[in-house]
Amino acid sequence: MAFRLVSFNLNGIRSAATKGFTEWAAQTGADCMGVQEIKAQAADVEGRFDTVAGMAGHFQYAQKKGYSGVGLYTRHTPSDVVIGLGDPEFDAEGRYVECRYDTPGRKLSLISAYFPSGSSGEDRQAAKYRFLDRVAPHLRALKDTREFILVGDVNIAHREADLKNWKGNLKNSGFLPEERAWMTRLLDPAGDTGLVDVYRRLHPDTTDACYTWWSNRGQARAKNVGWRIDYHLATPGLAALARTAAVYKDQWFSDHAPLTIDYDFSL
Repeated sequence: MAFRLVSFNLNGIRSAATKGFTEWAAQTGADCMGVQEIKAQAADVEGRFDTVAGMAGHFQYAQKKGYSGVGLYTRHTPSDVVIGLGDPEFDAEGRYVECRYDTPGRKLSLISAYFPSGSSGEDRQAAKYRFLDRVAPHLRALKDTREFILVGDVNIAHREADLKNWKGNLKNSGFLPEERAWMTRLLDPAGDTGLVDVYRRLHPDTTDACYTWWSNRGQARAKNVGWRIDYHLATPGLAALARTAAVYKDQWFSDHAPLTIDYDFSL
């Protein structure tokens, strides 16, 4: 039985809703949808976006209004919900929510995460590196006890094929050597974490078709000058069950596009 999992940076859930996000979500047939950058508080979500497309939402809101925030919508009632990484700095920014599905013989988690961007300056780039240093051991420890799929905006393009203008971005946040090396370590099959970039497992060679984010400047979207910074990162057993992956570009609800992957498992 196919399990459809979507990752989507909304760049504001209220803004995306005015552009048809909820109507689109109702047509996707998703079993679970991780959303990032909801830019809303509980009062904005309750009674309006706490359920989308028949899926119940679980959220971590940023303390700062109109900033960050993540959610995980699911049709399946989790056995537990983990809100935050347990790190005060980043939990205040609303960057991690995890739904756990534990049954005899299997422990499985679905995670929605929003990694910091460092593009606004040195302070935020330093915060991004702190986040990477914090989340990597968390994921290693999680992998020791359970299978999981993390979906979200990682704000890193890993390879040259993952952005249009890679030569011009070698010194820019999102494509810095240190960030890319971090991703390489995370995805090293012989490493401590050994996660799988599921889209790249299914589509190892695509370039233009893989992009999930476009700048609002310079007609980037019209010219498809994009970046692939939205991911499904899975433990190997779950990654092996991925069957199809697609980036939806027929409608625009955000500066990102939704990434949908179908897996051959059920909850």
